[in-house]
Amino acid sequence: MGSLGGGGGGGGGVGARRPRFLCLHGFRTSGEIMRKQVVGKWPAEVTARLDLVFADAPFPAEGKSEVEGIFDPPYYEWFQFDKDFTEYRNFDKCLAYIEELMIKEGPFDGLMGFSQGSILSGALPGLQEQGLALTRVPKIKYLIIIGGAKFRSPAIVEKAYDNKIKIPSLHFLGDNDFLKPHGEQLIESFVDPLIIRHPKGHTVPRLVDDKSLEVMSGFLEMMEKQISEHSSATADAPADVDEKEMCM
Repeated sequence: MGSLGGGGGGGGGVGARRPRFLCLHGFRTSGEIMRKQVVGKWPAEVTARLDLVFADAPFPAEGKSEVEGIFDPPYYEWFQFDKDFTEYRNFDKCLAYIEELMIKEGPFDGLMGFSQGSILSGALPGLQEQGLALTRVPKIKYLIIIGGAKFRSPAIVEKAYDNKIKIPSLHFLGDNDFLKPHGEQLIESFVDPLIIRHPKGHTVPRLVDDKSLEVMSGFLEMMEKQISEHSSATADAPADVDEKEMCM
């Protein structure tokens, strides 16, 4: 298993449970690098309201990392792909690895992904809904997608995005991101997605302007409210009510 580490401090009110996210890093980077990209850039008022777990991908990088010289190794990748991004190697092993992470470190409320990790994060709810991935863990309830895109493999597209994804999602889209057209396509696969647009490229952007902070704060408040209501409903439920019924 890769290294894991939390992000942020307390927050979210007295006795409140923070939304817990498994964070999937970019291609040929690491969980520690993503921790620096997110916790190092976003205001403490945001990260303190999230319980972030940063994991390393299962496979050591098979080639040069574009962050070499910026962030220290080791570097990892979630799966491998051909030049056309339509055929994948070790994809099934990747899905099994993420499920084991979620069993060991969860339960999680959602997924946060950047780059290759965001492509995975955006497809997993649909694959889970179809019973093709994450069958042994609770349903993913929230997504934060940074520099995302749709898979291009027809086999995965047919399964992952067959139905519009209904869970609440927040998408970061860079004006100069080379993946922007694919990120726009991914957004179209969601029902009522929230979008934070920024002028940068393929990066985790800083949350500095009022509009971005307002959208992020609204997303956090929505999650906190839902988690609090669910916790209260579970606590108030009769002892003979199965918890699975509470989630239906």
